[in-house]
Amino acid sequence: MDPGTNRLAGIIAQVALLLSSSCGTTGEDACDSGLVSNLPPSAFRSSSQLSSSHAPGFAKLNRREGAGGWSPLTSDRYQWLEVDLGERTKITAVATQGRYGSSDWLTSYLLMFSDTGHNWKQYRQEDSIGSFPGNSNADSVVQYKLQQPAVARFLRLIPLGWNTNGRIGLRLETYGCPHTSDVMSFDGSSSLVYQSSAGSRRTSREVISLTFKTLRNSGTLLHAEGQKGLRLSLELDGGKLLLLLTRVWPASPEARRLASLGSLLDDQHWHHVAVERRGAHLNLTVDKHTERVQIPAEFNHWDMEKLSVGAEQKPVSKRNFHGCLENLLYNSFNLIELAKHNGRQVTVTGNVTFSCAEPVSAAVTFPGLQSFLQLPGATASTSGGVSVGFQFRTWNKAGLLLTFDLPQQAGVVWMYLSEARLRLQIHKGGRVMLELSTGSALNDGQWHSVELNSRRGRLTVTVDKEDGGIAHASPSFPIAIETHLFFGGCPAEDSTQECRNPFNAFQGCMRLLTLDSQSVDLIMVQQKQLGNYSSLHVDMCGIIDRCSPSRCEHGGSCSQSWTNFHCNCSDSGYSGATCHSSVYQQSCEAYKHNGNTSGQFYIDVDGSGPIKPQLVYCNMTEENTWMVIRHNNTELTRVRPSPAGSRRSVHLDYSTGDEQLLAVISQSDHCEQELSYQCKKSRLLNTPEGSPFSWWLGGPGPGHLQTYWGGAHPGSQQCACGLQGDCVDPQHYCNCDADRVEWAEDSGLLTHKMSLPVRSLVLGDIQRPGSEAAYRVGPLRCHGDKSFWNAAFFDKETSYLHFPTFHGELSAEISFMFKTTASSGVFLENLGIKDFIRIELSSSTQVVFSFDVGNGPLEVGVESSVPLNDNRWHRVRAERNVKEASLRLDELPAATQEAPADGHFHLQLNSQLFIGGTASRQKGFRGCIRSLQLNGVTLDLEERAKITPGVRPSCPGHCSSYGSLCQNRGRCAERENGFDCDCSLSAYTGVFCHTEVSASFSSETSVSYTFKEPYELSRNSSALPSSIFSDMTLRGENVSLSFRTNQSPTLLLYVSSYYREYLALLINKHDKLEVRYKLDSSREAEVLKSRVRSLANGQLHTVSIRRLADSVSVQIDQNAREDFNLTFDGEFNAIKSLVLGRVYDSDELDPDLVRLASLGFAGCLSVVHFNSISPLKAALLHPDSSPVIITGPLVRSNCGFPSSANPSTSENSHHLSDQSGSVGSGQPLVNAIRTDSALIGGVIAVVIFVIVAGLAVTARLLYRRKETYRNQEVKGVKQEDSQDLPFNNQTDSQNASGENAKEYFI
Repeated sequence: MDPGTNRLAGIIAQVALLLSSSCGTTGEDACDSGLVSNLPPSAFRSSSQLSSSHAPGFAKLNRREGAGGWSPLTSDRYQWLEVDLGERTKITAVATQGRYGSSDWLTSYLLMFSDTGHNWKQYRQEDSIGSFPGNSNADSVVQYKLQQPAVARFLRLIPLGWNTNGRIGLRLETYGCPHTSDVMSFDGSSSLVYQSSAGSRRTSREVISLTFKTLRNSGTLLHAEGQKGLRLSLELDGGKLLLLLTRVWPASPEARRLASLGSLLDDQHWHHVAVERRGAHLNLTVDKHTERVQIPAEFNHWDMEKLSVGAEQKPVSKRNFHGCLENLLYNSFNLIELAKHNGRQVTVTGNVTFSCAEPVSAAVTFPGLQSFLQLPGATASTSGGVSVGFQFRTWNKAGLLLTFDLPQQAGVVWMYLSEARLRLQIHKGGRVMLELSTGSALNDGQWHSVELNSRRGRLTVTVDKEDGGIAHASPSFPIAIETHLFFGGCPAEDSTQECRNPFNAFQGCMRLLTLDSQSVDLIMVQQKQLGNYSSLHVDMCGIIDRCSPSRCEHGGSCSQSWTNFHCNCSDSGYSGATCHSSVYQQSCEAYKHNGNTSGQFYIDVDGSGPIKPQLVYCNMTEENTWMVIRHNNTELTRVRPSPAGSRRSVHLDYSTGDEQLLAVISQSDHCEQELSYQCKKSRLLNTPEGSPFSWWLGGPGPGHLQTYWGGAHPGSQQCACGLQGDCVDPQHYCNCDADRVEWAEDSGLLTHKMSLPVRSLVLGDIQRPGSEAAYRVGPLRCHGDKSFWNAAFFDKETSYLHFPTFHGELSAEISFMFKTTASSGVFLENLGIKDFIRIELSSSTQVVFSFDVGNGPLEVGVESSVPLNDNRWHRVRAERNVKEASLRLDELPAATQEAPADGHFHLQLNSQLFIGGTASRQKGFRGCIRSLQLNGVTLDLEERAKITPGVRPSCPGHCSSYGSLCQNRGRCAERENGFDCDCSLSAYTGVFCHTEVSASFSSETSVSYTFKEPYELSRNSSALPSSIFSDMTLRGENVSLSFRTNQSPTLLLYVSSYYREYLALLINKHDKLEVRYKLDSSREAEVLKSRVRSLANGQLHTVSIRRLADSVSVQIDQNAREDFNLTFDGEFNAIKSLVLGRVYDSDELDPDLVRLASLGFAGCLSVVHFNSISPLKAALLHPDSSPVIITGPLVRSNCGFPSSANPSTSENSHHLSDQSGSVGSGQPLVNAIRTDSALIGGVIAVVIFVIVAGLAVTARLLYRRKETYRNQEVKGVKQEDSQDLPFNNQTDSQNASGENAKEYFI
């Protein structure tokens, strides 16, 4: 670490150390001493007692005095037992026992703590679960160790459940140790300032820690000031703690928020805070939660000089801290202790006391729908008015706050929340007589004050006084409380109809209730001495912030009600109850298996893991499925000559983040990146001294220095030509190092994954006179997915794979694919002491996800309507989070099971994870499992299967599951990892044989497909001449094509025969389709006319013609099929050729077809199929290897698609050069946008001229070549030279031209 960074320790480092110390106890010492057994009887209190022998003082563990324990007068949930430990104590465990020799014990209870005997705080397990398990008999002891120790003086236990054959009975013990602390109170004007000494040494770890309590939701806890006028602050804002960075001088208008943590910190309970500096990071901790923060660059040379706690040196402000601090520590300094002893580095100002005087204000919690508080109306004042006040806090948008009757007016007053606004309604005779509304966003969990006043005919409703809103009205009738007031709700059984609630019940907290300016004593209410209530928790506010910390993952936004929370996953890229599951696939390979074609896709490499989705291009047109990630400079770029001695540095910025890049490279089977350097008197790698002129950086982070070039091996300091031994100068290892005045090139692919991606280039030899160069770094391309095909085959029920324990305490997602012929078996199992998780095939049609997190086993099952043991791949996705458990099977609706209403538990597992079986080796799975991922992490089944008996790596046979993706007669061919769609027998192309092959024809265009010729058939045959055509005789045809034209009449397709027989497909002058068959040269052609009109309307039409003997059927578009019968049951003998478009060889045509054939066809033809021949596809894709002759212009287009717009399924393949290099006198082709030279425009002009000239010459040669084809004798094509063109004497026998490059599906 450089000295500047070390100096950063100042405030951050020191603020950090301040926050690291504990709250005053020695954590290393044992803290498990009994705390209750030696207390006097006066330390115990209770809500009631059955008799003097059942008094609370007898509730000591394992004691038999009195009646053997405490029992209340009545057994209900309003009873409690309280223990005063005498002083604040650290409590680590609680044990319970039933009343001795009785049938009285607790089965569950709540545990509460307090410093004052008021303002109780409920202890919750795992931040959520409120109840503790009790006993099952009167004598056994059940001890529960607190996950987080509690520090309190008072303990209160509230029974929730007890033996149904007895009553509440209890003996208890608590365990812990003394808690020592230094406390200081601040009143908003007092402060403590610590001044660091000038010679204090910085340390690598600095901590500030403290514990505080307050009733104010805003205020500054501390400032840490240092050099450059920078200041770190800890401030309360809305009950949350903010870590802020501000600039004191020159003054900055706004503070920069570095972190926000905690919530509801204004509850007058102790909260622990720590700020710790470690290296370049700050850790902010509030209670049990920590957030890591990157230190801003401004702090690289900053030291803390002063630490201020409490009020700033200015008049009292609301932003000053009101409350108590405990154990304020900076590194090893106890600042409160220094203040007590008047330490010279500590200055105390204002009214500071070294104790914590707490105001006593009881709150009441309305937890459920049956909660209400009934109070007697105050004595009517002389003015006959009303004055009611209270404070409330809630998360709910709606609920009844207050209601009372107006007997004299036969009316009722309702004050309630609706859409988080306060509303007041007065109903009389069933009509709304008056309505007021004020306030907004009152469901934010903050305390809000409400005042209702009615005096002298004026009604006023006020919310939050000057900070809120106020509403007025002047009713024409008096408002007075003559009977009772009801807060929060109404009694369930109210025969008097004194309370009616047409709204939701209120769920939240209230405090500071006043009637006619007189405070309501809620403790008297609790003791049944005032009013009445039901289902209330008195003397505590049980509000919980379920969104702090947020359980919504991946940036999902959290909202909540009193009992639940909701995650909004919109625009996050994730779904589920907690935004845990990615909505995107993990690779292009996975998208391809969903039936997608080339295009832009979001890829989530680690699924539900922390890496964010990234947008990539998936190229699915090649044998492999490529993931293409571009950067900011993929074009060939000219390098401007640099001044002597200087180098040119090029930095590449990728479209995705570093984390995503490295994950893609790691997960892929193969990655590559083209690296090219074109040079003219510009050397590349080798120099006389052996050090390179140029180099590049690649790999993780900023990259590592690499001195080899594309096509060579890492560390070789060579180019591809050096590896292949064909450099232009054998004395060098790169073409460019020959230092010639002619243009040369060194290029190739970088394939070493540890060196990818290329981060930057440094080009050196570009400053000499005459030096010219250009470079190109292609996009990163990767194919293969190690996760997607990672599979294992289990051939025995007793075989299994085992892995380390799965850790999915609060969020567990498991996904995999399986195929089997068995009707049942366990896919996965992991056990704990009590907890477990299991996924199994319970029957041939059902998958079950079961688990136990300590609150009993739960099951989620999905039933399939089709058998799952069909030896096809099926996908399973199971998830368990704090809200629910869900199970998905294939595309069936998800089955869900909500989490228990009282909260969530951690899933605690400790055994090995078993795959394909169980620990007992029973109910094992027989079949294949692949792509198994746990919380986004792939388990390597194949590697483990290689060393496990009874399990084999990989699973063959994918066509049964994915073969349906091959369309339009495409054939599925198996591969080890995946399959291909072989489109050789299809008129379509593309990865799934789904892309239409279309071409635009002009009147001069002709495509002639030649079948076998006589000499070819007879060359190796002894057959007589009269029989040489026997295997080209057809008794039927299947013909289909699509077309688009405005021309009529016109000839679409013509098939000729050596016997002057033919088949013609044409549009007549009436825009109708005609099919002409001439199957006997001695008879006239038979004309079959379709009734479908308007076929020359420029729209796309599809025609299908089938003949078998004398039966012919014609189908056009979606019209009804038309059936015809020929008068002659003949054969189509010795077929010769098939022509699309213009027929140039018209000597053998019938006279009525000659003129039509000479007109040609102008329009679009698409997916032409004759039996198994695809002549248009052969002409467009394989003209050199197919027996086709093309005359005139033939342009491939997308005109065969129904829409004129470019179809989303169209695919474009961009191939990178894989040549190692070339040498020539021409200059490189450089993209004008990426050029660094002003002369590039001239270069481009020259290049364009050369291209145009070349195209002109090529066109002339092609034209002459086609004319030659037309006038010379047709040449035969050998069958052995065209393996994809077999012929036989079957009706559907002629196979189309094979595609040289198959469309592979991997």
